[in-house]
Formats: sequence, structure tokens, C-alpha cells
Amino acid sequence: MIKRVKVETLQVGQLNTNCYLYYDPDSSQAAIIDPGDDADFIINKIQDLNIHPIVILASHGHFDHVLAATELKLAFRIPFLINKIDGNILKRQQKTAKYFTGVKVDPPPLVDKFLKNNQVISVGQGSLKILTTPGHTPGSVCFYDPDSQICFTGDTVFAQGGYGRTDLSYGNQKQIGESIKKILALPEDTCLYPGHGPKTTVEIERHFYLFPE
Repeated sequence: MIKRVKVETLQVGQLNTNCYLYYDPDSSQAAIIDPGDDADFIINKIQDLNIHPIVILASHGHFDHVLAATELKLAFRIPFLINKIDGNILKRQQKTAKYFTGVKVDPPPLVDKFLKNNQVISVGQGSLKILTTPGHTPGSVCFYDPDSQICFTGDTVFAQGGYGRTDLSYGNQKQIGESIKKILALPEDTCLYPGHGPKTTVEIERHFYLFPE
């Protein structure tokens, strides 16, 4: 019998971003999702769990989801993946981090490969399907494991009807509405792990989001 994958949640950085370690306990292979900061903390947790990261995944290009990516790439010699559409946002990491936090940060991580819609990334016996979910940013994606009924939603869906801001120049309110519908169409017992705040489920969130017909 195949064991279900496990998820470890780490809250990192000034904006309290959720970094996730998605891993298969049998093979010990892991994916690092949205390493927003605190590389040493993330590395220590990985060592405590005795797991072996094979990839770094970003739900979108905002600095608070990728600040630790470069250090983790070097520490584990693994690739960093993101949707190509968010490339320009990623490039502005230093400027936006300074604006929102007042802190000078390192240059953005180099991208090794680009994520594509419906692409599947295998992690041991687990697998993550890429779902494009634009709106918060043009290149936002979610990572969905249908077998374990897990979805990492980045800033597309938060608990209790929340979602990432769309008032920046590249945000799109209509698009994020469609993206939220896409996530809420998943099976109702799918566990949603957002970029900020507590986890929730599709069933719970269907009661919070109201869409006009």
C-alpha cells in the first residue's frame, strides 16, 4: 500500500509566508514550495526530517515567496521552477522588497526551468499537477496532488474567502475570480494550503465565496 505524502508547514519572513515541504516518507524525496525567507531555518527543518529535496517550486514571483530560493539551490544543488509569465515580477525582487519591508535583499534566484499548465512533477511516490491560476499575478500557479487530495494555492485562495490582492498594475480581479472557481471545483475534501494563514478545505471555502451567475 502506498503511503500518503506528508506536508510540513514553515512560517517564514516578515510577511509570514507559508513555506511548505511536500515529501514522500518512503523515498524521502521532497519539494520545497514557496521558500519565502529564512533559508537556515528551512535547511534545519529538512535535516531534522531527514528528507532530500529535489526541486524548489514557486507559486508566483513575489519576493516573499522566493527570497530563500538561491541559498536552497546552492545548499541542495536542485533546480528552481516558476511560471515564465512572472519573470518580470521576479526580476524586481530587490526593488519591491525594499519598498514593502525596508530591507535590502539579494538579487532574485536564477530560474532553471519554467512551469507549464497541467505539467506533473513527481516527488517520490507523490505527484504535483500544475494548475495555472492568474489574477494575483499573471503567472500564479497552484500545485495539486489529486491522489493525496492536497492543493498548494499560493496567494490565489486563502482561508475564509480570502485571496491575494489584485490592485497592482498586473493584477486582474476577473481572472482571480475564475482561478478561485477552478480551485473550488476540486473535490470537496481537498485540503488547501495557502501562501499565508491557516490551511482549509474546498468544502469549507465554497461557503465563503459567492460568485454572480
